[in-house]
Amino acid sequence: MTNDANQPAAEDGDIIYPHAVPFVLVHLACLGAIWTGVTWQALTLGVLLYCARMFGVTGGYHRYFSHRTYKANRAFQFFLAFLAQSTAQKSVLWWGAKHRHHHLYSDGEEDIHSPRHTGFFYSHVGWIFDRKNETTDLAKIDDFARYPELVLLHKYELVPAIILALLCFATAGWSGLVIGFFWSTVALYHATFCINSLAHVHGTKRYVTGDDSRNNWILAFFTMGEGWHNNHHAYQASVRQGFRWWEIDFTYYLLLGCKKLGLVSDMELPPQAVLKNEHKLTARVINKAAADLAASFDVEQIAARIRGSLPTLPDSTELHARLASLSLPHVPTRDEVSAAAARLLARTPSIDAVIDRAHALLLEKLGQKIAQA
Repeated sequence: MTNDANQPAAEDGDIIYPHAVPFVLVHLACLGAIWTGVTWQALTLGVLLYCARMFGVTGGYHRYFSHRTYKANRAFQFFLAFLAQSTAQKSVLWWGAKHRHHHLYSDGEEDIHSPRHTGFFYSHVGWIFDRKNETTDLAKIDDFARYPELVLLHKYELVPAIILALLCFATAGWSGLVIGFFWSTVALYHATFCINSLAHVHGTKRYVTGDDSRNNWILAFFTMGEGWHNNHHAYQASVRQGFRWWEIDFTYYLLLGCKKLGLVSDMELPPQAVLKNEHKLTARVINKAAADLAASFDVEQIAARIRGSLPTLPDSTELHARLASLSLPHVPTRDEVSAAAARLLARTPSIDAVIDRAHALLLEKLGQKIAQA
C-alpha cells in the first residue's frame, strides 16, 4: 500500500485550480433545470438523496470513520463508505485523515480550515483545492486503511457518485439527474462545509474547548445534528452530538435504529461530568484557552504605557517575572484577567487554571515587548 503522504510535498497555498473545475461544473449543472424543468418526482428524489447522503456524511465520514464513536460490522462499514462517497466529497480515508488533523490543531495555525487564520471562504471551500491538502496521510487513518475494500474506494473515489448519478437518470430522466443528483449534491457540499466555516463563527459556546467551535441550531437541523459543534469539540468520542433533550440530532436517532437492527454496537455517549459541564479540561485545552484569553489584551498598548512609566528599563532577560512585583498601574492583574474570562469563556471547573496560565502568558508577552524597546 502506498502512503499518499509520502508523495513530494507541494508548495503551500497553491490552489489546484484544475481540481476545482469539476466542483464548479457540478454547480453549473444545476442550471440544467432551466431546460429539464422541476418535476415532483425529481424533487422528491433530491430530498430523499439529501437526507440519505447527509447520514453518509454525518454517520459515516464523521462519527464513524473520523471518530469511531461506534462499531459497525464490515459489510455495514463498506455501505457507509460507499454512501458517504456518493456525495463526491473525496474518499473516507482522505476525509477522516483531514478531519483528525483538524481536531489535533483546531483553530490553531496548523488547522487546515480555520476561519480565524485562513478567512471564511478558504475555510468553507478553498482549502479542499489547496495543493498542500491534496494527499492523504494514511498514518492518521491507519485503522481503516488496512481494509482493502476501503483502499479500493479511496483509489476510485468518484465511482459511488457516478453510479448514483446514473441511477438518478435511469429513475427520473434528465430532471432526475439535474434535480435529484446535482441539486442535492451541491446542497450537501455547502451544508457540510458550513460546519468548518459558520460553526466556528456564529453560535453559542457551552464549553471551553480551546477553539472557536459553536453550537448552531439552524446548522444542526440541516446537517442532521452536526451543528451542535461546540458539544462535539467538548467530547469528540460521543456518537450523540445533541447533548440536551431539545438538541435534535437525527443522525443519532438513525444510529439507534441501526443498533436495533444489529448493524452497529458500542455507541459511545458523553459521561455525566461532561453533560453537566463539570469535567476538568486537559492541559492542552487549558493552554489553548489561556492563550486566547491572554490575546484578548492589547499587549502593544499596555507595553507602551509601561515603558512610559519606567524611568529606566530593568536590565533583565526575565522581565516578565518581575512585572507583578513592580506594582505598575498598567500591568493587568489576575483579577482583571479573571474578569475577562467571565466575559469571554464558558463555565468550567478548570477556570482558575486557565486564568493563572493566561496571566502568566500575558506577563511573559509584556516582558518580551518591553525588553525589545
